Amino acid sequence: MIQHSGDIEWKVSNRPVAYEEALAFMEQRAAAIRTGDAGECIWLLEHPPLFTAGTSADPAELFNPLGFPVFNAGRGGRYTYHGPGQRVGYVMLDLEKRGKDIRCFVHALEGWMIDTLAEFGVSAHRAEGRIGIWAGIGPDEAKIGALGVRVKRWVTLHGFALNVAPDLSHFTGIVPCGIAEFGVTSLAKLGKQMPLERVDAALKQSFPSFLNALGSRCKES
Repeated sequence: MIQHSGDIEWKVSNRPVAYEEALAFMEQRAAAIRTGDAGECIWLLEHPPLFTAGTSADPAELFNPLGFPVFNAGRGGRYTYHGPGQRVGYVMLDLEKRGKDIRCFVHALEGWMIDTLAEFGVSAHRAEGRIGIWAGIGPDEAKIGALGVRVKRWVTLHGFALNVAPDLSHFTGIVPCGIAEFGVTSLAKLGKQMPLERVDAALKQSFPSFLNALGSRCKES
């Protein structure tokens, strides 16, 4: 399904998308955005079970007892799991016209995830020194969202992953994002059972705030 929000195209895939297919699309779209041959794009999807390795991935943090495929993602970060029940958002935006500030973009992306989770009554937060989005406090604190981005000629690639109702046991095949001291959670584990369509609607509802935060922070920096 393809929709348009202003000049930004929204793609929503209702079947799991092969990782190679997603990478190829992002590379082609980013190049077309840079040359002005295509508009910006948000792509919401799921992947089959797999692990991705970022540019800082440590092989000692990959166990993979179930033999899931492993892909070099080309984004920042370490190992990340993707699979059914996880809403992945690939964000292809032109930072050349949005402030040319990568840290600002990452901060705004985190805020988008936090605002979306708030729509379901989940109080999520950033954590000093730990990448990702977290829910709970004290011994119950666990990671509910991951992000990893790449910027090529000021066009963003990759994005975020929100744990809606994935098989959390699959995360034991890695040290998620290199953080061994904390667990992983999901909306389902927190008692929030909902279809991906509701998550998509919440992402779209909070998207204008993301764009506003991106613009305002970049102007300040």
